[in-house]
Amino acid sequence: MTTFSADERERYARHILLKEIGGPGQQRLKAATVAIVGAGGLGAPAALYLAAAGVGRLRLIDDDAVSLSNLQRQIVYRGADVGQSKVERARAVLAELNAHVEVESMRQRLDDANAAYLLKGADLVLDGTDDFTTRFAVNAACHELGVTLTSGAVGRWHGQIATFKSGPTKTLPVDQRLPCYRCFVPSAPPDAETCAQVGVVGALTGVIGSMMALEAIKELAEAGESLAGRVLFYDGLDATSRSVKLTRDPACPVCGHD
Repeated sequence: MTTFSADERERYARHILLKEIGGPGQQRLKAATVAIVGAGGLGAPAALYLAAAGVGRLRLIDDDAVSLSNLQRQIVYRGADVGQSKVERARAVLAELNAHVEVESMRQRLDDANAAYLLKGADLVLDGTDDFTTRFAVNAACHELGVTLTSGAVGRWHGQIATFKSGPTKTLPVDQRLPCYRCFVPSAPPDAETCAQVGVVGALTGVIGSMMALEAIKELAEAGESLAGRVLFYDGLDATSRSVKLTRDPACPVCGHD
């Protein structure tokens, strides 16, 4: 059983008071490893909240350096960080935020060849990247490794978040298996747009990134209703949201053959 120091008991007191988390849930958070792919607009707020929440180990995966245009939304960085490695600067900030959290920085670009290696040992993966090639590689590795994946995306004023448990459910009877990301997005849209092309309001990334952290905390602490099998759409301009049920595709190139 994981034990807490006096400092940790005070630090996490507001979590421990919640009946849905309590001491056992906080222990599960401390024992967990979360990999965050992309230390940008979504990964930055997610990492801050997961470190503050007391997740035991965070693994940051990103090959990029901080640029001036990042500072409009990537709140873990400061002006003095421009030109420096994102994962190294984020690691330093998270260590200052909570010394009880072990932060591993991996300055690599995740792809099909290294995805399983980079994500191995994680209890949960957050994907905040902005290109479909990387998203597909993350999804395939999570399915192979049997790891839960929470994926977020933003553009302009709109965001979405979904949790995928095809990996953890792939050994269950077919009718109990849950969809993967490729069931939701079978192939890259030919007209896919990035934030660099169409823009994004900075605070929106904080909303979706925080939602990703919240879903991760729920999954790890075994609290509330999982978002698995659903996608949540958020419209920041109209201040509305809706969720849509996802179904598993028997012909999915990733999870359909199991």
